[in-house]
Amino acid sequence: MILKTNILVIGSGAAGLTAALELSDKFKVLIISKETLVDSSTWYAQGGIAAVLAKEDTTESHIQDTLIAGDGLCDEEAVRFCIENGKSAIDWLIDSGVTFTKNESTNDFHLTQEGGHSHRRIIHAADATGKEVSDSLAAKVLKNKNIKILENHLAVDLIISEKKCIGAYVFDKNKEKVLTISAGATILATGGASKVYLYTSNPDGASGDGFALAWRAGCELSNMEFNQFHPTCLYHPEAKSFLISEALRGEGAILKNYRGEEFMQKYDSRKDLAPRDIVSRSIDAEMKKTGNDNVFLDISHKNEGDIKRAFPTIYKKCLEFGFDITKDPLPVVPAAHYTCGGVKTSLQGRTNLKNLYAIGETSCTGLHGANRMASNSLLECVVFAKSSAEDIKLNFDYESTRIDEWDNSKVITAGENIIIAHNWDATRRLMWDYVGVVRSNDRLNMAKENLKLIYEEVESFYRNFELTSDFIELRNLVLVAKIIIESALARKESRGLHYNVDFPNLNKSAVPSIISKNTIKSF
Repeated sequence: MILKTNILVIGSGAAGLTAALELSDKFKVLIISKETLVDSSTWYAQGGIAAVLAKEDTTESHIQDTLIAGDGLCDEEAVRFCIENGKSAIDWLIDSGVTFTKNESTNDFHLTQEGGHSHRRIIHAADATGKEVSDSLAAKVLKNKNIKILENHLAVDLIISEKKCIGAYVFDKNKEKVLTISAGATILATGGASKVYLYTSNPDGASGDGFALAWRAGCELSNMEFNQFHPTCLYHPEAKSFLISEALRGEGAILKNYRGEEFMQKYDSRKDLAPRDIVSRSIDAEMKKTGNDNVFLDISHKNEGDIKRAFPTIYKKCLEFGFDITKDPLPVVPAAHYTCGGVKTSLQGRTNLKNLYAIGETSCTGLHGANRMASNSLLECVVFAKSSAEDIKLNFDYESTRIDEWDNSKVITAGENIIIAHNWDATRRLMWDYVGVVRSNDRLNMAKENLKLIYEEVESFYRNFELTSDFIELRNLVLVAKIIIESALARKESRGLHYNVDFPNLNKSAVPSIISKNTIKSF
């Protein structure tokens, strides 16, 4: 049986939910969510959304801050488009039920400042902005009769006919079977791939599914070597790299080493408010100098009441691990946080395949360049989801095309899952050790050779055994790891988030990387 829909949205973060809501006034929409509807990277986002809302701020200032952070690789047209639509995106979120924090005295929105920003322009919902956005949009989606939701489903592969996407094969985790879905337009909104690294602030589902789906379908990917490591994740064996928002540094938190010394002034004149790539490398350098596994983030010199009001979620969570942020410095370490590259798209989210769109962290619009500036990501989700929805409305031309149902008649049930567990762990450790904050040619080539064996083993497993959800994620994770390594090897310079000790300088000309099945023979 083939399930038919006008619009298929794969992913249920801010981008996917926004696109579904914007399209539901004209089409029947089906949302595929890997876990529950709100289990996405959006839900975990703490800091806020960057937009020009203060009188003393300007659109041009936000644009220039973003271009500087992107280290010469931003597409200025994409930057201007996103930021010029910033206020309307915030207004849309407010109209959709999102409640942002206000100043008690003036009742206007409280704005904070984060690294790379020259003004206070981060609108937020305390320190749980993503949760507020996700819950509000999900509530609206659940009430919408034109939107159907399939939770606990994940895409296996896109269905392509004559360079046009006509649907997807989707795995039902509960029934352990593959559904065939026919769609007039398909939107990839699956988030990023930070789970490819051993230490990450992302939820377990961030396994790069959208990148892998797009690659296998024949899409171009761009700038996949630029992986952002959040500088400050809680260093604790049971915390799973709980994120300590950059907003703490925006409100005066200071990074210190084991000797209690402030150190950011040694690396950048902006000190603790330098862009994330600089702060992450500075922490990495400081840890190597002292031989310690972490540094500390200290906001205890600020007023206790102000800290608790500004960061209630972080305060409560840290207490669970024995740290009182009003009194104690927090042990922190960098962790993989955001994939700045992605599926190459237009400003309308179009890929190089007809009827296939990519939005949010899955896409590469050119907004981030070589380094994402803090809190531009949720803005990107809303702005480009809305532009994609508008483009689909203008160009929708669904034609019924014959689709073959999923065939698993030639495979057998896998006897054990040790291959999956071993290769999952091996891939993530390899990426952390060889393709992390600081890279070298030798380490990248070692990573490439080691991953080749894992990749071949995984593909052989795929051809011969029935699918499981764990294996689908592993297959995507390993493929995306290979794409990241190939992209990193191709960049013969250090720029933004990609730092190679063998090429420490910038090339004179900044060129985005493009990678596809047609450009890489080793796949």
